[in-house]
Amino acid sequence: MNGFSDSAQAMSLMAFTAVVTLTLLLCVMTGPDRDGIGEFYTGYGTLSPMRNGLAIAGDYISAATVLGTSGVIAVAGYDGVVLALSTALSLMLLMFLMAEPLRNAGRFTMGDALARRMPGRTVRMAACAVTLAALLPLMLVQLAGAGDLLGFVLGFDSQGLKTGVVVGLGTLMITYAVIGGMKGTALIQILKIVMLLGSGTVIAVLMLNRFDWDPGALLAAAARNSGVGDAFLHSGLQFAGGANPRLDMITSELTVVLGGACLPHITMRMYTARDAREVRRSMSWAVSSVAGFVLIMSIVGFGAVALIGRSAVLGADPQGQTAYLLGSRAVFGVDVSTVETLLFTTVTTAIFLTLLASVAGMILACANSLAHDVFAHRAKRQLSGRREMTLARVCAVGIGAVAILLATLVQHRSLQPLVTLSFCIGASALAPALVYTLFWRRYTRAGLLSTLIGGTLTVLVLLPGTNLVSGSPAAAFPDHDFNWFPFTTTGLVTIPAGFALGWLGTALSSRRTVDTQRRQYEAVEGWLLAGAGTGTGTGTGTGKGVGGTEP
Repeated sequence: MNGFSDSAQAMSLMAFTAVVTLTLLLCVMTGPDRDGIGEFYTGYGTLSPMRNGLAIAGDYISAATVLGTSGVIAVAGYDGVVLALSTALSLMLLMFLMAEPLRNAGRFTMGDALARRMPGRTVRMAACAVTLAALLPLMLVQLAGAGDLLGFVLGFDSQGLKTGVVVGLGTLMITYAVIGGMKGTALIQILKIVMLLGSGTVIAVLMLNRFDWDPGALLAAAARNSGVGDAFLHSGLQFAGGANPRLDMITSELTVVLGGACLPHITMRMYTARDAREVRRSMSWAVSSVAGFVLIMSIVGFGAVALIGRSAVLGADPQGQTAYLLGSRAVFGVDVSTVETLLFTTVTTAIFLTLLASVAGMILACANSLAHDVFAHRAKRQLSGRREMTLARVCAVGIGAVAILLATLVQHRSLQPLVTLSFCIGASALAPALVYTLFWRRYTRAGLLSTLIGGTLTVLVLLPGTNLVSGSPAAAFPDHDFNWFPFTTTGLVTIPAGFALGWLGTALSSRRTVDTQRRQYEAVEGWLLAGAGTGTGTGTGTGKGVGGTEP
């Protein structure tokens, strides 16, 4: 039993249906024209900085963030807050370091930004492969978790029904991406983040009111009901029992900081701004929104433990992923009025919409990369906008179908390894590739491919050896033990390896190649770093090299 009344469940079901109808209508109304490839990929930059910033925040705050991070706060206390702050810090890193150069370098996809320095199909194909490797696991987490979430809220536990929910919601998410394109999914992200912030703020205010507006009293009550006492408010609880808990924690936070904002469905939002100035303004809105929601999650997560106890949170879900919902429900007390039921329904609807919007954005990022970086640049002659957009839509259907199939296969297992896989690839392959591409003059194509491919492969080799996959009751395979890597994430090895492989690939390149690549970078350096036009590229260029062609 989840403790939710029949009226709350019925109202939630009605709200879910209304949200589906409304969001589908928005996608149909704002979908791109038949020949508008730029509109499908970027929405032609028609969003204002505020709306674009909210859309970026909406893409960044996925259902895994809402449920997973608030769950870690409720289960691990202080360590969970540090994790939440790391997500906000990651977006700030993107804002101050890479947002403007990315906007100047790219056009539609991450492949465009990388090919501006190193033109060629090989670079684009590698960028597409890493995009799929980074985002597909996150899609599986969102889809597989959708069945459990709706089953928890609506009070059913049939595995058949949960699988049906996964298939139905996955089909709906594909529809969003195919019909709405970038602009349609952006409007859904805006609606989602407004609902999350609005409902979450009210819950957080009510939570503080329960403790007489004294955050200290809230934290003290959470510590008392945590079952671990003051350890709940100090570092070390999340990784207790590991070989080196402090180093494990630092590695995990570094992986989140470097990997979170470099994931392709986040970086593609940089191209929806009209210019670098609007990127800065958009990112200011995004960072403010994410920081505000981090505060909300912290209050609700601690409040859930303070009101119902950590054991109840763990009893509902071993990883605490229902803590946000349980805390939102518990703040109303035993007797819930109609208004309070309506407010709780808003919370559940916001999380439901988060599931829909998150996967739709990821499907769109993968489809755009596959269509634009692989198929469109494979053609001997340039595809028309209409044909490329049709190709992108077909790719969205194919990627979505694969994600649905895989999600039905993994929904009975722990999904944490998949989340970690995405962030580790972002931190170990994408982050080094972007930093080197945007800022290192001597970087070569061999170095870039070494970073992308080598960084990804090292993660794929090491992650199966962590305790997330086997060797612990909460692992994906709890009955097996092939745990040989003594850390929860691979970042301690793979992040330095990603940067080192990029350096090694460049160092092994011939002097002539290094000089050529350096001259190519210097030709566009002013544009990349400051938006100063040099005649070699524009913010809406094709991502071609200095000579105007892409070998």
